[in-house]
Amino acid sequence: MIDLRENKTKVLTPIQIDVENISRIPIIPSLFEVICRTTGMGFAAIARVTEDKWVACGVRDEILFGLEPGGELKLETTICNEIRQTHQAVVIDHVEHDKIFCGHPTPRMYGFQSYISVPIFKKDGSFFGTLCAIDPEPHRLNTPEILGMFNLFADLISFHLQAIEQVSVMESKLKDEQVTAGLREQFIAILGHDLRNPLSAITFSSELLLELPLDKEAASLVNIIKKSSGRMGRLIKNTLDFAKGRLGGGIILNRSNSEPLQPILEHVIEEQQTVRPDVEIITRFDLKKPVFCDESRMADLLSNLLSNALSHGKADAPVYVDVMIQNGEFSMSVANSGDKIPENLIGQLFRPFARGQIKKGQDGLGLGLFIASEIAQAHGGQISVISNETETRFTFTMPADSEGLDN
Repeated sequence: MIDLRENKTKVLTPIQIDVENISRIPIIPSLFEVICRTTGMGFAAIARVTEDKWVACGVRDEILFGLEPGGELKLETTICNEIRQTHQAVVIDHVEHDKIFCGHPTPRMYGFQSYISVPIFKKDGSFFGTLCAIDPEPHRLNTPEILGMFNLFADLISFHLQAIEQVSVMESKLKDEQVTAGLREQFIAILGHDLRNPLSAITFSSELLLELPLDKEAASLVNIIKKSSGRMGRLIKNTLDFAKGRLGGGIILNRSNSEPLQPILEHVIEEQQTVRPDVEIITRFDLKKPVFCDESRMADLLSNLLSNALSHGKADAPVYVDVMIQNGEFSMSVANSGDKIPENLIGQLFRPFARGQIKKGQDGLGLGLFIASEIAQAHGGQISVISNETETRFTFTMPADSEGLDN
């Protein structure tokens, strides 16, 4: 039978958390045993003391005092309340012979003759509570050795509390990271499937429509649909690459040198030329040998560099694409005529969402150059930029074969 009742997580109060944290310190039982055996006292406790509460966080009770972890005493009836105010230890060997506490109501109320309590401070300097011990019989406690032991144990408790709090913070961060990881996987799945699949259907349908006998106006509208879906596809791909590179495990390569690279890159140039038929693209290929790379990623890299050049170059000036192998190094450069990029901005070009000044007709998220840079680094290469009044040139270089790669 399914229980339809809400599964409510119990929310602990701050003091309950303190009690829980003390219970997680493994040395506490041994610490209490040393205190009781060394002093001869039958009751030892760690108390959380606030402005309005005295709560036992840890207890060793051999005199049947009756307190357990989580048990409370009325704050005003405890000497620990005075320690909270003064931050000074209190040591009583024998209440009846103590000038200060012989008439104090607390010893009579709780029936003890010997008492010792030292303050516990957290590592940030705040007051946590006390480490204390009582017994119905008098004991010699006011010695440097006993007081030193209690102060040492108070420091140990403070140290462990800090460690536990740090672990709790890390556990909380880990849970947040796990939630983020789940959302990240959903995000990547949506981009990779739920958005690209219907977009592919739109693109395919527009291509089929263009094969039909359409009038000029209808053909123009279908071409707009096709180009817009292609633009959306590039935006989704860039966003997906960004998600994988920044939020996932990085851009994964599938290197080989089995497939000629030039036809793949030429196809990219043809696609970009279709998008911008008004700008001439002049190409030069000089590939004398295969290139050890991920061909599809090389296509992405060129597509992003070329798209950037077409967007920011002068409409009446050509864009140049040079791809070659020279002295064992593969290079691919894209150049356009346009405004000079200021030196102080060149270093920011490869940051995500860095778009610069947007011109009319430009689109994008500012991820193209960032993704191109990520692909370059994944291949063990780099992209350099030279910009002057004549041209702006982006050049990607890397070793042409596997022997030149470090990984």
